[in-house]
Amino acid sequence: MNVSASNISHIVTEFILLGFPCRWEIQIFLFSIFFVTYILTLLGNMAIVCAVRWDPRLHTPMYILLANFSFLEICYVNSDMPNMLANFLSQTKSISFARCLLQLYFFFSLGTTECLFLSIMAYDRFLAICRPLHYPTIMTIKFCSSLVIFCWVYGFLWFLIPVILVTQLPFCGPNVIDDFLCDLGPLLALASACVPIPGTVLICGTMSSLLIFATFFYIIGSYTLVLRAVMQVPSVAGRKKAFSTCSSHLAVVFLFYGSVMMTYVSPGSGQAKGMQKFTTLFYSVLTPFFNPMIYSLRNKEMKDALKKVLGGS
Repeated sequence: MNVSASNISHIVTEFILLGFPCRWEIQIFLFSIFFVTYILTLLGNMAIVCAVRWDPRLHTPMYILLANFSFLEICYVNSDMPNMLANFLSQTKSISFARCLLQLYFFFSLGTTECLFLSIMAYDRFLAICRPLHYPTIMTIKFCSSLVIFCWVYGFLWFLIPVILVTQLPFCGPNVIDDFLCDLGPLLALASACVPIPGTVLICGTMSSLLIFATFFYIIGSYTLVLRAVMQVPSVAGRKKAFSTCSSHLAVVFLFYGSVMMTYVSPGSGQAKGMQKFTTLFYSVLTPFFNPMIYSLRNKEMKDALKKVLGGS
């Protein structure tokens, strides 16, 4: 019997986020671990934002992009971690239909914005190392600000269509999500249990794949040219400084894209049971946690500015 999607749409009024089901004592332990991770992530990224804001030496395009990227990471962890922490202490672990879709939109829009920022940061390094004479005239503060605005605006527009499509899906009964947030794959799986939705799965998968692969290959291509140029720098000190900056960026790129590709290239395809939540955990929680350390440990200017912010000499 064929059931009209419009007749059974939105029968589900809330979803159950299973999170990490385990004994109560372990739930409290996990809450403590993730709460500390959350606080350290906020402090680390806020320190970078403040360092760039207060140190005039860092008022350059590279650090302006880095400060915006750190602010993005603060927004990113706030799109999923507060709800995840609350769920550790909750008995029902429920989230309303509207809140679930709102979380989906912000989580994916911020993720899209992160892909764009990583691409723009790669473009900045390409210009600085491969076109050093043209860099000051091309990468002006005004142009850099325009790129930042583009990342934020386009990031929140790109995933609007998939989220609108999800709002039209028929959720007719099953409402348990084996994840700690309202993720695209589990939501598509719940809807497909009611009626076949090959069109929506195709559109969501295509848009995710297009964004991920286009930005990833652009970044890899840019850094390939950058590393080739670095190897031709005659000064050992100059080579070391350029390679240090690029290696920090590449570490963040591989941390983020490695787990994202495992999760979203084919949403709703049914990953190994329980695996999606761990790949999502990696890029949405652990990557923002590690980013401040990756960007500051190998950067003398940033380390000096952070010492000032933190009250050092």
